Amino acid sequence: MPKRSREEYERGLPGYHDPMAGVGGAPYARSALTLRLWLAGFGLVFCTGAAVGLFLLVPGLVWFAWVLVVLAVIAAVDFAWVAHRKRRGEPG
Repeated sequence: MPKRSREEYERGLPGYHDPMAGVGGAPYARSALTLRLWLAGFGLVFCTGAAVGLFLLVPGLVWFAWVLVVLAVIAAVDFAWVAHRKRRGEPG
């Protein structure tokens, strides 16, 4: 097995997260960081907007608005982490 350079590890190894990488001629799996970034952004915007709407318009569902606030915080943390990984240079 050839010795890998530090740049290869920083860029991401092909098939690293894919246990079936190369089996039967299948291509290596690629990370879906961009998709995950978009989904986290959508979740953040949607949960924040829905929570504000529930707080203002439907006082009987305040408990559900708080659930949406928690989900919005989780989406914000996920968005920040994925953005950090992409900025670091991981493929996807």
